[in-house]
Amino acid sequence: MKKILTVTVPCYNSAEYMERCIKSLLPGGEDIEVLVVDDGSTKDNTLEIARRYEREYPGIVRAIHQENKGHGGAVNTGIENATGTYFRVVDSDDWVDPKVLVKVIARLKRLEMRKTPVDMMLTNFVYDKTGPGRLTKHVMNFHHAFPASRVISWDDMGHMRQTQYILMHNITYRHSVLERSGLKMPLHTFYVDNIYAFQPLPYCGKFYYMDVNLYHYFIGREDQSVNEKVMLGRIDQQLRVNKLMIDIFTRQDFRGLDKNVRKYMMIYLNKIMTVSSVFLLIGGTSEDLRKKGELWGYLKKADYKLYYRLRMSFLGVCMNLPTQLGRETTVRGYKIARKLLSFN
Repeated sequence: MKKILTVTVPCYNSAEYMERCIKSLLPGGEDIEVLVVDDGSTKDNTLEIARRYEREYPGIVRAIHQENKGHGGAVNTGIENATGTYFRVVDSDDWVDPKVLVKVIARLKRLEMRKTPVDMMLTNFVYDKTGPGRLTKHVMNFHHAFPASRVISWDDMGHMRQTQYILMHNITYRHSVLERSGLKMPLHTFYVDNIYAFQPLPYCGKFYYMDVNLYHYFIGREDQSVNEKVMLGRIDQQLRVNKLMIDIFTRQDFRGLDKNVRKYMMIYLNKIMTVSSVFLLIGGTSEDLRKKGELWGYLKKADYKLYYRLRMSFLGVCMNLPTQLGRETTVRGYKIARKLLSFN
């Protein structure tokens, strides 16, 4: 019997926390396929743990070992090996709510039985941020953006707030959508989850939003890719992803698509331009400022009209305030937003 859902768990030296992730997926039972992709781990027994779960849960868990290719390479492997009708990614340091997972699977099965399949299911996710003596939880949902509990299209999309955006954490794609989109993420590059949540969108026509908190996104490890210090050290990888997203958008033929596809993708690209710019401003060196100018110049060369529109948007203006005082004001605003929303 064909699985309704494949979940890929990219792992790299993940022995310390991957079992919590895998255990949270097991209540999916025979309806789920869990692909634990060991991306060339060298420092611990990640592969051994993956293979133990494969032995204990045959037909549900599969362990896949590969040479190190980075997060994007592990997701690519998951897409290539998936047999489920739907597909999603759960990072090895994150987890899902088991009870909600069962509900999501039941809803996907019902949509298939009723012959009303969707290209994407959206659910909420929770930022679980740890700090000295505290745990902060913040739910990211689509209230006021998408009607819940019915099949919808881009035309049904309401106002998307600045804090609302589609990420890997709240997407369950139809597997065939990923194949048709030609998604192939770059290897040995962080922050490719933005490409995952961006490139397939023009191939999604039907959606379903379940207003449930499925995914728990853990934030708190010092070596985590979204840690501010780590992001500053990997800024060139963030810029690479940003430029690839510019390429994807400017080369996409939007003719025949709902206008909201282009509108949302432009909003998303604007947010990624903002993230890249603000981290370069935090870096603050002459080389960082040169890179920020080069990034905006790359957009300008790719599509002048798009450049002008994003440059003149609220976020674009904020990211390009003149003088040292202007740059400090922008960074201060980012840090306030980070404290309020707990996003890294």
